[in-house]
Amino acid sequence: MVNPGNATLASNSPSNSWELKNLVRLCGLPDWRTLNNSQPRLIRSEDSLTTFARTRINFFAAGVFALALVGTLKSPVQAATPPATPPDAPQAKPSPLLGVMKGELDRSFKTLSTQDPAAYYIGYTITDTQRADVSGSNGALLTSSENRNRWLEVSVRTGNYDLDNTHKIGERQSQNGGPGTAVPIDDDQEVLRRDIWLETDKQYRSAAEWLIKIKTGREVKVETAEGRAPDFTHEQPHTYIGPETSFVLERKPWEEKVRAYTKAFRDSPAVINSIVTFTAQAQNAYHVTSEGTQLQFGQIRYRLELFIQGKAPDGMDLNRYYNFDWVKPADAPDDKAVYAAEATMRKELEGLVAAPINEPSVGPALLTGRAAAVFFHEVFGHRAEGHRQKDVAEGQTFAKKVGEPILPQFLSIVDDSTMRKLGHDDLLGYYEYDDEGVRSHRVVLVDHGVLKDFEMSRSPLVGFEHSNGHGRRQLGASPVSRQGNLIVESSKTVTDAQLRAKLIELIKQQNKQFGLLIDDIAGGFTFTGRGQPQAFQVLPLVVYKVYADGRPDELVRGVDIVGTPLAALTKIVATGDKQEVFNGYCGAESGSVPVSAASPAILTSELEVQKKESSTDRPPILPAPAHDILKAGGPQ
Repeated sequence: MVNPGNATLASNSPSNSWELKNLVRLCGLPDWRTLNNSQPRLIRSEDSLTTFARTRINFFAAGVFALALVGTLKSPVQAATPPATPPDAPQAKPSPLLGVMKGELDRSFKTLSTQDPAAYYIGYTITDTQRADVSGSNGALLTSSENRNRWLEVSVRTGNYDLDNTHKIGERQSQNGGPGTAVPIDDDQEVLRRDIWLETDKQYRSAAEWLIKIKTGREVKVETAEGRAPDFTHEQPHTYIGPETSFVLERKPWEEKVRAYTKAFRDSPAVINSIVTFTAQAQNAYHVTSEGTQLQFGQIRYRLELFIQGKAPDGMDLNRYYNFDWVKPADAPDDKAVYAAEATMRKELEGLVAAPINEPSVGPALLTGRAAAVFFHEVFGHRAEGHRQKDVAEGQTFAKKVGEPILPQFLSIVDDSTMRKLGHDDLLGYYEYDDEGVRSHRVVLVDHGVLKDFEMSRSPLVGFEHSNGHGRRQLGASPVSRQGNLIVESSKTVTDAQLRAKLIELIKQQNKQFGLLIDDIAGGFTFTGRGQPQAFQVLPLVVYKVYADGRPDELVRGVDIVGTPLAALTKIVATGDKQEVFNGYCGAESGSVPVSAASPAILTSELEVQKKESSTDRPPILPAPAHDILKAGGPQ
């Protein structure tokens, strides 16, 4: 799912009661994938990159949440930035953690590999997170903090590569491993080894119990051909010692900035609430396995999020959101860029308050690059994740379509997690190694309309025996195949003006009064499970009616895009000539992970829209104090 705001689940969402109500309702739905442009804190140990400011929260327990929207970032496709050193070439001093982890791993594996059932694989990951948050609201400081923690995750597999404790029989079962445990930030060898020893024992016992249940279940359950594929791939072990990362941050300047940025929103009577959040996060991962892999690598990310809320006269909640992402301190946005984004947000929110509600319709539509990126993430991306082709509970939309056309011939899609940037824009879906210790790859998913491959973790498919580096997870969850940098490429491009002219031409051909221009987007979600409709929903924020008779475009509100994947993907007739990037956090079974999606604008001959769910609560009875002109003395 995609959503542009940022909130910490449980308590840090500025969203209204409608959103909180639906958050609870959606969390109960299985096989629900969401994309958001901010990261929720699904698991307390996981430090989300952002806190507060979600445009609209849509959640799901079995698998979805968050992708980040990066404003209007238009840039041509560029080749992936090559690694600074050859793959697996050591270039830094190893942390003492690696020695501690390796010592306990060798001791544990020597014994547990001889037990009945035997452990054939053990993996340890320690993630060290340094995080700073500064947030303000309506001109005042809300929070300012910095913390550091470490989180240990232990994966134990019993059985063998063909059949182990993660094998799925029938309905969905608990996944291998647990949420892990916090460990000290001191490099105290004895304390760390004790924590690793206890967690290993816990995970081995769980794995042994599940393997017995699985072997029993196979005797009474029917298995599909996909389900009979091996449970774990054989992969080449990697050794890579990268530099550890950290940041030194003076929070005082950012405290002043969030005060000033949120104060500026008070000038508009349409803005009921405003939140601005700055986050810095440095994360170092240390990974060792019984197969011989030893990895050490780190990453720093910065984010600034702007979020405002308003309300239409009929009670509909209206939100606008913008965010900046960067990895180098020198690339932080200056005040001019931030205030320019705020001015656009205020103007659009004020327009939405007065805009009419759009009625449900089907017809031609033009989606700008960000909206199109979310469209492809939801409609195609989740259904190209490898484990969904294997799970009998999934819809398996594309499982039997490899080698067949699923898109117009002029479209190709790659997932390239080796890309650091697209043009001048940092991509959140970049990483060196996935969470199963496999190096990231560029994967051609669709070549000129024909399905070629899937995003693969170490859970193999028939005909796809190896991982391509897409086993990902949020801290505390078990990795599954997930998207990284989903890039849509087109060989049939036209200028923006030509694309708009083609839209008007389609409107006239279909004898419609108008088509839709989807200009900005909050996020989206999709169902992939076999027990639910194979449908998607994309959540626009700024939508215009484009009239065939030459009338000015009309801003409308209350629009949700809906549809089914196989039909929707075949309706694309042309694309723009500039890429736009949508950065965010995507949630699914393995929690919330940073992702990017990029696409040119797309023109579709047929798009169905429905009315957005709306609150019936009226706006506040009184205006904001600063805009109450009836009070003595004029505006306060």
